Amino acid sequence: MNTIVTSREAILAESRKLVMEKGIDSVNMRSVAAACNVAVGSIYNYFPSKADLISAAVEDVWKDIFHMSGESMKFEHFTDCLAWLYERILKGCEQYPGFFTLHSVSFAAEDKSSGRRMMEKYFAHIRQNLLHVLAADPLVREDAFDDQLSAGQFVDMIFTLLTSLLLQNQKCCEPLLVVAARCIYEYNIESNEGGFYED
Repeated sequence: MNTIVTSREAILAESRKLVMEKGIDSVNMRSVAAACNVAVGSIYNYFPSKADLISAAVEDVWKDIFHMSGESMKFEHFTDCLAWLYERILKGCEQYPGFFTLHSVSFAAEDKSSGRRMMEKYFAHIRQNLLHVLAADPLVREDAFDDQLSAGQFVDMIFTLLTSLLLQNQKCCEPLLVVAARCIYEYNIESNEGGFYED
């Protein structure tokens, strides 16, 4: 058995494998040390506590989910960004079974509170990116938002619906895209196809 691990990245790589194979609940000091073939004390050299390890593992899985395509994505339209986001998380759910569901509905235990905070941080980051794309989308109607419905409230509502679809294991988010588009874009009611059009 090795006594030291060469890098933090090696530990996180083994942690990701554990999440893929057995779920986030399987990540702890002993299981990761065994996977790395090192003494438990070696893990503590990089992660002072189990909470720190879980938090880092959660962050690493999210990074992998959003970078697994290797694409650098920029979106002109909100609905395009929403469709891409759904597809990425859906594929992440396939690669890391139970990860999204577990984080969305649990993380109540004290030693997982830091994992929950990391999840909430990622959710806030996702919402912020959606808001940024929405603000820059040239097709959004000028009167789409007002005192009764702000852009931030709209994004929060759409994100809640998105997570609900994912938790239901829905493979398609087309209804969500239609709802979002009808709320923010001009809608051609007279069209036979009922489609959207640019001014």
